[in-house]
Amino acid sequence: LINKRIVSVGELLQNQLNVALTKLEKTTRERMGAKEPEKITAKNVTNNKLITNQMKTFFNSSKLSQFMDQINPLAEVSNKRRVTSLGPGGLNRDTAQFEVRDVHSTHYGRICPIETPEGPNIGLILNYAIYSKVNKMGFLQTPYYKVNNGVVDYNDVHYLTASEEIGHKFAQSSVHVDENNRIIDETLTIRHNYQYLIARPEDVDFLEVSSKQMVSVAAGAIPFLENDDANRALMGSNMQRQAVPLLQAEAPLVATGIEADIAKYSAYNLTAKNSGEVIYVDSQKIHIKTDKGMTDKYSLRNFERSNQGTVINQKPIVKIGDYVETGDLLVDGSSFKDGEMALGKNVLVAFTTWNGYNFEDAVILNERLVKDDVYTSIHIEEQTIQFRNSKAGNDRLTAEVPNASKFSLRNLDANGIVVVGSEVVPGDVLVGRVSPKGEENPTQEEKLLMAILQQRPSSDKDTSLKVKNGHNGTVIGVEVLSRETGDILEDGIDKIVKVSIAQKRKIKVGDKMAGRHGNKGVISIVLPEEDMPHLEDGTPVDIMLNPQGVPSRMNIGQILEIHLGMAARKLNTKFVTPSFDGVKKTDIEEALIEAGLSKTGKQTLIDPITGRKFDNSVSVGVMYMLKLSHMVDDKMHARSVGPYSLITQQPLGGKSQNGGQRFG
Repeated sequence: LINKRIVSVGELLQNQLNVALTKLEKTTRERMGAKEPEKITAKNVTNNKLITNQMKTFFNSSKLSQFMDQINPLAEVSNKRRVTSLGPGGLNRDTAQFEVRDVHSTHYGRICPIETPEGPNIGLILNYAIYSKVNKMGFLQTPYYKVNNGVVDYNDVHYLTASEEIGHKFAQSSVHVDENNRIIDETLTIRHNYQYLIARPEDVDFLEVSSKQMVSVAAGAIPFLENDDANRALMGSNMQRQAVPLLQAEAPLVATGIEADIAKYSAYNLTAKNSGEVIYVDSQKIHIKTDKGMTDKYSLRNFERSNQGTVINQKPIVKIGDYVETGDLLVDGSSFKDGEMALGKNVLVAFTTWNGYNFEDAVILNERLVKDDVYTSIHIEEQTIQFRNSKAGNDRLTAEVPNASKFSLRNLDANGIVVVGSEVVPGDVLVGRVSPKGEENPTQEEKLLMAILQQRPSSDKDTSLKVKNGHNGTVIGVEVLSRETGDILEDGIDKIVKVSIAQKRKIKVGDKMAGRHGNKGVISIVLPEEDMPHLEDGTPVDIMLNPQGVPSRMNIGQILEIHLGMAARKLNTKFVTPSFDGVKKTDIEEALIEAGLSKTGKQTLIDPITGRKFDNSVSVGVMYMLKLSHMVDDKMHARSVGPYSLITQQPLGGKSQNGGQRFG
């Protein structure tokens, strides 16, 4: 990293502007040369389209311009802290060697060694570590506390780049200090010129700020990260970014303490700009009377669609009469609970096999999770239609669509737009639109008929907006943009109608679930509650996972998590275990004994089908499980008759073309 620098957005835009201004200068000189001097005005020799087009091209088609990942708040924060070696002026994915992709010792505290995509981009797309920042030159810095003669000065924070670290000695954040901030360990492991040595406290120049300094935001949200294999931790941090927001958020019982920080910095949440007293709260707005006597008004977002079709919704967490300080949270966004990030649910997990249904990472689910809407999420799909005016005539909005069944038009109002609140199924008309057919040459028979009946054939064809396959649900919003009401639209477009359809999706067979340790699986069967093995007190387990998925993958963090989670549920408390400075094995055993459980963490399960106990005791506990955005509803597809390819006359492939399934 000593020789690498970050090129920020501003710099890329500056380059684009330079290119555009050079073009502008050239065309202006040409035009000034072609005109007589007295006819030149600023307007007729310059062309501002050049600059706007250059900028538009950059934002719309540059390799470095991405659509923001908004599946959940963590995905958004992580997307904004991403840095890449690809793109114009960068590396090429096919020729990049192993050395470029590998973790380097200078990444420490600047770039996360864990969070990077699997596949061809591994090691080329990276994420900032939690405390890293970019200086004016574009180099990454990380913070340290100054140590003077063995005494730590917690008020003196230095941000150092990779090249500034050379020559200094750094101690780890886990050193022990007394009340005078003097280091009391006899010998320390220190880092000097990226080599590790044993030294005395007097030799140390700087102390690391925190034990989670080296990891990114997503990896920092994994408890017991130190007990997981790095490859599985990579999957865990990547899969947390794909968790869909659920109807009821629930904070994890075993957390890492970073969840509240994410809530503070997420764009999903509102914080108070000034301190004051809450004087009005409802689901759409919050009013706060500040200390200076002004009224601050905050408007909340209700059921908006994110870029990925999940819900953005904000619930107030303050009451009238509360006093808030500057920076306090006012709302819970989707996937937040009481100011903490909450992506999944705490469920009772048993590591046991059951009739082969959890072979190959499959997951067995209790029907209670379906019935009680534990893993139910809301998805919003938006469909738009444009009304154009052309030479042949203009598109018309109408409720009388030719050749459409009465059933498919049942939800339209008098204008031909669907009524908000109606339930729609695929094939229903959402917006009735007819377009002119254009010029046609009638045959002689048609001409004869037209002469006898003295009328023209109807020249309208049905071009309505219909519900796409698989998008059934409830219409929750209709937005009409039209020129008459003063909206600014492109040339040739009179009107745009947008319809939002929401659907509730319960969890079902084929959906993908995961824990936070890279332990992912697909649901293979949903068992009724009465068939699910239960504990001795009669509590049925919620999920059964395959114990063989643990040893070879070496993500032992999930085992520690279920034992600690079980103790947390029994003691009705929460545990916080920060990365690399967390709960030890002895602490977990103490918590289990305090909760009145066996210190092995195992329990006897009873099979309700036979009523007999399982032969061996089973690890049972509470794990935080997520529902991921790979849902079977988006992938399931069937076809009877559909489109064929023109050349080979074979059916097309893929769900989007309503194609066939290949096999053999």
